[in-house]
Amino acid sequence: MLTLAINSLRCASPASARWQMLFSMAIFGTLGFFSRYTSAITSAELSFYRAAAATILIGSWFLCSRQSLSWRHLQKDMVFMLLSGVALAINWLFMFEAFRHTSISLATISYYFAPVLVTIICPFLFHERLTAKQVLCFIMSTLGLGLIVNIADYMPGAGDSLGIFYGLLAAVFYAAFIILNKYICSVGSMERSFYQFGIAALIMLPYTALTDGYHLLDLDLIGWSSLAFICLIHTVIMHYAYFQALGQLTGQEVAILGYIDPLVAVFISYFFFNETMTGSQILGALIIFGFTLWNELQPFPAHKGMA
Repeated sequence: MLTLAINSLRCASPASARWQMLFSMAIFGTLGFFSRYTSAITSAELSFYRAAAATILIGSWFLCSRQSLSWRHLQKDMVFMLLSGVALAINWLFMFEAFRHTSISLATISYYFAPVLVTIICPFLFHERLTAKQVLCFIMSTLGLGLIVNIADYMPGAGDSLGIFYGLLAAVFYAAFIILNKYICSVGSMERSFYQFGIAALIMLPYTALTDGYHLLDLDLIGWSSLAFICLIHTVIMHYAYFQALGQLTGQEVAILGYIDPLVAVFISYFFFNETMTGSQILGALIIFGFTLWNELQPFPAHKGMA
């Protein structure tokens, strides 16, 4: 069944890739919604189940499709693969903590600061030219973040402050995950995901056991259903759909469609959980989204390929 689902997501044209990317981003935007119904288990435990389930499902896909893993190729990038798996595990841990300590919209917007961090760090690591436009976008996005935290108006409640802080930590580790992946060139995306999810699971297994332990049996039917959706749809199917579509879209298309994720999250936060934002937080969100998008857009048509 998993093999059929994955094979059905192979994009035949850029048009279908755009719809697939749009659908993937919309589903990713619901992650906070489903995570709210798994509150009976800890964020560490949820991260472990997500990574473990993804590892098992992708491993099963390799077995069913009779494709082999290339251990020889993996050795070339072993260090970066290990570090990226660790970064992925910590990123998930802080992201789920952010969802539980503040509104879905504020957690998502704080987490969305990751592309800004990647933009400002990559020129130093990969000898890329840092343009005045990129510097301006970084400064303005940081200003937008300040408005979200409400520095100018008032200090937010302890819950919101902690949630935003966790969201920013998640953004830092997601930025690290993105950058580390730039160094991994020896394996394909599906095989890379298998290794990274497996490493994340191995990291979270002892951490969860040594902290709050496991409470899987405390989940009710809705909790079990939400956990299954996060593990199968968010983690496996949509990740594969995202990377399949990514290869057939321009950088601008990816940048624009990527905004569906936070927009869906904000919509869910307001209409399903009655979570509101202050005027300054809305302004801060618009500044971050606007300048991040402007930074991604090019003055000329971009070549097709991964952004």
